[in-house]
Amino acid sequence: MKSGILALVAFATTLPAWSADAPPAAAAPAKPTPEQIVQDFRKDLEAKSADVMAKALTLSADQASKFWPLYKEYQKEQGAIVEGQIQATQKYAAGYGHLTDAEALAYVTALLERDQKIHDLRVKWLAKFQTVVPGVTAARAIQVERRLGLVHQVGVSSQVPLVR
Repeated sequence: MKSGILALVAFATTLPAWSADAPPAAAAPAKPTPEQIVQDFRKDLEAKSADVMAKALTLSADQASKFWPLYKEYQKEQGAIVEGQIQATQKYAAGYGHLTDAEALAYVTALLERDQKIHDLRVKWLAKFQTVVPGVTAARAIQVERRLGLVHQVGVSSQVPLVR
């Protein structure tokens, strides 16, 4: 059950980013472990987010040379928050079906704390981005990040069963 929910979480959050341009299927590789799925998910999420951001922003060469290193730092901090969510979801999956009230509340509290941490991170990085790009561009970057985050969260939450 644990690896199944984790696989669904990873699949659901990257599904919107995958297009119909998938390469033809080759010989079936060995089934990935849950840890490999999570690792691949993280890499894919970061790469696709950076690609969407690059397409959404118009940066001069000077702005780009300053913005992208900051964006990479932002992604690293965001990754730490996402890691916490993944751990909470893994713990939830391990006990799903027989959660105590305390365990159910702990899971939902972890989700709410994640939401607050992501909010705080965006506020912090909006200010940092403004030091290297105009305010409109910094605002657009955060707006794009917020949209990406919402899409990923809908994908995850739609695949994780409700507490019962």
